[in-house]
Amino acid sequence: MNPPILSAPPRSSAVSAPSAPSPRTPALVTRASLLTWVLLAGGLALTGCSRSTGPSRAGESDAGTADAGRPVVRISIATVRVSEEPLPTEVVGTVRPAERALVAPKLMGAIESLPVTLGQRVAAGEVLARISAAEILARVTQARAQLNLAQRDLDRERSLLTQGASTADLVRSLEDRATMTVAMVREAEVMLGYAEIRAPFTGVVVRKMAQTGDFASPGFPLLELEGTSDFQIEANLPESLAARLSVGSAIPAVAPSSGASFSAVLTELSPSADAAARTVPVKLSVPAGTAVRSGEFVRLSVPGPVVRRLSVPAAAVSVLGQMERVFVLATAPAGTGSGAAAPAEASARSGRDLGAATSASDTAAAGPRATLRLVRTGVALPEGFVEILAGLEVGERVVLNPPASLREGDRLEVLP
Repeated sequence: MNPPILSAPPRSSAVSAPSAPSPRTPALVTRASLLTWVLLAGGLALTGCSRSTGPSRAGESDAGTADAGRPVVRISIATVRVSEEPLPTEVVGTVRPAERALVAPKLMGAIESLPVTLGQRVAAGEVLARISAAEILARVTQARAQLNLAQRDLDRERSLLTQGASTADLVRSLEDRATMTVAMVREAEVMLGYAEIRAPFTGVVVRKMAQTGDFASPGFPLLELEGTSDFQIEANLPESLAARLSVGSAIPAVAPSSGASFSAVLTELSPSADAAARTVPVKLSVPAGTAVRSGEFVRLSVPGPVVRRLSVPAAAVSVLGQMERVFVLATAPAGTGSGAAAPAEASARSGRDLGAATSASDTAAAGPRATLRLVRTGVALPEGFVEILAGLEVGERVVLNPPASLREGDRLEVLP
């Protein structure tokens, strides 16, 4: 008889469920989970604080090291100055010669000769043109003949008067007649002299309005002549500016075409103003030897109302691209900057050596520093100064001729 086959109990594919917990189990699990979460949150907070503190301290240390590595720049300084000066107003004027003439004939007739050319220099008294005046020559001949006749008659009657054959009244009449004929001769000779037109002064021919053969008439100019020695400026000033000037005032002037700068003296000031333009005509003399030409325009800097003006030496202003900048001298108080946070950090670390190094850093950080300031400049002023319109205040100290390596915050040493 075969023995009975014992079969193993069948495996279950599902994991058997745990035994039922006791009634106290849920409360213990809840308290343990809460404690675990509290401990985990505290650890993360401590880790975050340690991570955030590390780079900050490292950055402060790096900044202090970089600041200590920058050399002290030795510089010269100047103080921003203030002045109350009249605001100049630019007025345009025209250069004219002091001697100028339109040469016109006093006789009517054809031009026999015109021996001058445009731009030719002529001397005073030199013949510029000759007018045909045959009728004037005939009048001179006639007047001289009448004078000769009157003189003969007067001589005869005087001889007869001494012999008692003439009267004194007849002699006096002949004397008056001779005087009249002498005047007629002089008049005819003067008129004949007008046939030659001569230069009234030494100058240059600037315009030529007629040619040989043209018919000349009194009042119609043939030539324009200008002097070459003395020049003056003719301008029209606004009423407000002319009221502040007087004869003898010096006004700066610039001739742009030649680049000449000079001081013009006011010589003529009209007492009346133009009612339409509200301007006053003036004339100013140009110094002898100044390189100007007739008709050239000049710019006059006429003083206007008094304004408050800031200025610094032009050597203090440097240009970078389209920006104008200066370096201002700023004194940093002790205990500021990167060294101020170091004592607290050193005391927190309780290191005596680190505290000593921090104190040395404070000493180095104190003192003048370079502060970059953008400015806006105005016109150039005398003595090498330039006007400052914005960016600076009165009394501030600026660096002269700042080196190219100078940066914001650099330590400075002021030269005596």
